[in-house]
Amino acid sequence: MPVSQPTSIQRPSPVALHRAEVKRPRGRPRKTAEDRDDGNRRAALLQAAAALFRRKGFAATTTRDIAAAAGMQSGSPFYHFKSKDALLFAVMEEGMTSALARQHTTLALSRAANPLAQLRGLVHAHFLVLLGPQSDFIPVMLYESRSLKPAQREKLSALQSQYENLWVPVLKALHASGHLRAPVVLARLLILGALNWSVQWFDPHKKASVDDLSDAAMALFVGGSVASS
Repeated sequence: MPVSQPTSIQRPSPVALHRAEVKRPRGRPRKTAEDRDDGNRRAALLQAAAALFRRKGFAATTTRDIAAAAGMQSGSPFYHFKSKDALLFAVMEEGMTSALARQHTTLALSRAANPLAQLRGLVHAHFLVLLGPQSDFIPVMLYESRSLKPAQREKLSALQSQYENLWVPVLKALHASGHLRAPVVLARLLILGALNWSVQWFDPHKKASVDDLSDAAMALFVGGSVASS
């Protein structure tokens, strides 16, 4: 019976060892500093675009204007958004998403309060969305939505419906208690329409504050008092 010869052990070549050493570990690669800054850059673009769209109008604003306002190269916006149209929709979507989050928080904090106090909270939060710091997003939506494509307008309409529906239970409770005499559907439309118009005439350099506006709106809509239920 022939004796088998011992097989020689093949050692990996230096090239294979080097490849094994430099092979990327499994899992997601680590983000570079530039990658981690993408979120900040996108936020800066949205803020700059919102301010320019509000001040100059969508048609008169160029992507070069937006990039300059955000401190970026002229082509940088297209790294984050395919077109100026996409950037306009992103501004409006960001505005509505932030407004929804603010109103959800407002209602959560006032859950134990009476409906009058809840309404004042909604009114005050809405004024902050329209007139507070970095408040260009919703005014752009109010006056530039005609520039959206039908599919974009449909998505935005769904967000608007969610926002407006948050007001309905509060208004129904006020109607049931007699504090709100107008039909709830019409009251919602009239209240939001009146609040939204404030972006046309409000001057932050004059004496009236957001708190003053909120008190005046409550006096106009439901007689003003939030202490009684």
